[in-house]
Amino acid sequence: MKDTYESPLSARYASKEMKYIFSPDMKFRTWRKLWIALAEAEMELGLPITQEQIDELKEHADDINYEVAQEREKLVRHDVMSHVYAYGVQCPNAKGIIHLGATSCYVGDNTDIIIMTEGLKLIRNKLITVIRNLSKFADEYKALPTLAFTHFQPAQPTTVGKRATLWLQELLMDLEDVEYQLSKAKLLGSKGTTGTQASFLELFEGDHEKCKALDKKIAQKMGYNSCFAVSGQTYSRKLDSQFLNVLAGIAQSASKFSNDIRLLQHLKEVEEPFEKNQIGSSAMAYKRNPMRSERIGSLSRYVMCDVLNGYFTTATQWFERTLDDSANKRLSIPEAFLAVDGILSLYANVADGLVVYPKVIEQRLRKELPFMATENIMMDAVKYRGADRQQLHERIRVHSMAASKVIKEEGGENDLLERIANDEAFGVTLEDLEKILQPEKYTGRAKEQTEDFLAELVQPVLDKYADIESDKPEINV
Repeated sequence: MKDTYESPLSARYASKEMKYIFSPDMKFRTWRKLWIALAEAEMELGLPITQEQIDELKEHADDINYEVAQEREKLVRHDVMSHVYAYGVQCPNAKGIIHLGATSCYVGDNTDIIIMTEGLKLIRNKLITVIRNLSKFADEYKALPTLAFTHFQPAQPTTVGKRATLWLQELLMDLEDVEYQLSKAKLLGSKGTTGTQASFLELFEGDHEKCKALDKKIAQKMGYNSCFAVSGQTYSRKLDSQFLNVLAGIAQSASKFSNDIRLLQHLKEVEEPFEKNQIGSSAMAYKRNPMRSERIGSLSRYVMCDVLNGYFTTATQWFERTLDDSANKRLSIPEAFLAVDGILSLYANVADGLVVYPKVIEQRLRKELPFMATENIMMDAVKYRGADRQQLHERIRVHSMAASKVIKEEGGENDLLERIANDEAFGVTLEDLEKILQPEKYTGRAKEQTEDFLAELVQPVLDKYADIESDKPEINV
């Protein structure tokens, strides 16, 4: 349909897998699984529910009669009761025990938790793919010297691979947050209209232990270890906020990476992959714009702003529940997951195809290296030729200022080495100075740090998730 708005997150950016997790089909199938779990648990705890009724419910768990539910909702204006009705049409023997004792939040909130948890598992898998791709890149270029920047001003050299470990380290931090959030996953359970389980206490004739057992059984049947110990009608909306915090953290890391790549592409040192027939600009045919990195930054900005929805929704809930969360949750939660899914697909694609230009990197580094080598030049003159350090320090300062003036005001080349070679106080030739200017001498422990980081921190993560296959997502350019 071309005459109806469609979210670009669904149409352009998110994967088929993530779109299914937040699809109506996933939602309503989960509702039916929850109704089955409730009925089974109630039967096991002694309520008059038969195995035949359970079997009938299971027989129609996946073949949802959407048309019946939609027509019913037009009449009763209630989505949960419309689906209870539609399920009952398919299961006439069991219709009387569907949703027994429960409130709408039993299926609504438990399903939301399940969907967010499954979405975060997919995010985790995509994070692993990005970490794997970046680790290969870091290892390949761990020894390639490059000019490092502070304040985007030339600073001491590092290596291309060492710089990549900075991106990797943030992703490992994000993975820790993802794992922590998944480790404490729990359902709402079946708490009733205000969280007191009053309806279930009535059904179980005042047996508190059976009410407690009901939650445990539902959790186990749905693949969870536990339920929230207490709640209002809903689970605490702080859980939504925590999920959004994790997603926003990933967005921060991805945005940092994308900005660095955009700057490096401006310097012509490293580029994101560029397709054979890709057009960079409608006007300037020669351009190779960093479109994917820009898209990462754009989507990341959306997610980082979206996290505020969780804060406000949590903060404005009244007592045991209000419904001012519903419309917001329908937007903010799925859109954040779909956006981060798209971000990580782009991130994996860019990290897997980064193009490095060593000659450009070396050229820029060598232009700045004379300034950075002055300490070594001065120390050699003092150590081997008995020069006066304080005198040489002043002469280097003067020569450096003059060389900078040539570069900045005259557009000339850096002639600092020639100035030092022509200064008798240093007692060195230009050839002597060239030997000092080997880029590898100025990268410190960058190569060794990269090796240690990859071996000690990254590889154990990759080993732990070795069964997660790296995908090569299709990217809309």
